[in-house]
Amino acid sequence: MTIDILTIFPEMFFSVLSASILGRARQQGLIEIEATDIRPFSASKHKNTDDYPYGGGAGMLMMAQPIADCMRAVCEKRGVPCRDNTQEGESAFSNVRRIYLSPRGVPLTQKLAQELAGEEHLILLCGHYEGVDQRALDKYIDLEVSIGDYVLTGGELGAMVLADCVSRLIPGVLGSEESPQDESFSDAGLLEYPQYTRPRTFEGMDVPEVLLNGDHAKIAAWRREQAILATVQRRPDLLEKARLTPKERRMLIDKPMEP
Repeated sequence: MTIDILTIFPEMFFSVLSASILGRARQQGLIEIEATDIRPFSASKHKNTDDYPYGGGAGMLMMAQPIADCMRAVCEKRGVPCRDNTQEGESAFSNVRRIYLSPRGVPLTQKLAQELAGEEHLILLCGHYEGVDQRALDKYIDLEVSIGDYVLTGGELGAMVLADCVSRLIPGVLGSEESPQDESFSDAGLLEYPQYTRPRTFEGMDVPEVLLNGDHAKIAAWRREQAILATVQRRPDLLEKARLTPKERRMLIDKPMEP
């Protein structure tokens, strides 16, 4: 997978993209992530990327021209067509999704991350100031995504979250194909069960005995029960869509687990 990030602060990504799992995945060639500075594409004498909004209002707005030219340059570099959404009859923007990180976008969920992980190429646009000229979004953005119901100073942190969330779903990135399957918000729709490692006893607290007996069926059953319990206690709203067996749903009705 290739992820291009369009930003006016590319330096914010240097350490994030070079460290830990993302850094290793990049070194192994499993993913390619690059941050491109929008500023050099500005036609302004001083290379500014913002201006006052028409109609007045507080703050500044990112201009369409630098974003459009940056988008076209990145597409040309990758050898893909830069589709104009406002032009009818153009060929589809194959295998590329252009995403704007925005508080008004659709929520970033594990399901959406799994969908995006199936793409060959993502282009993430980071807004700043009071946002982006709508014309740039109308022409060159396919999807707006929000990482939560709050407002940040820019889209860079959102782009980091999305890139991390999607990248770890690429085969080989985590090293274990089972890891994403058992995590919170996985296909089962439940939160993750509690986990333990050495030592067996820590400050008077013991590892649950069921995890020590080597009975994999009992361990699986215990983990399933604990996942349901954690979801009941912390995110009961998830239970409606969780993949529960009829027996498990009856158990919740007949003997509900107290939050």
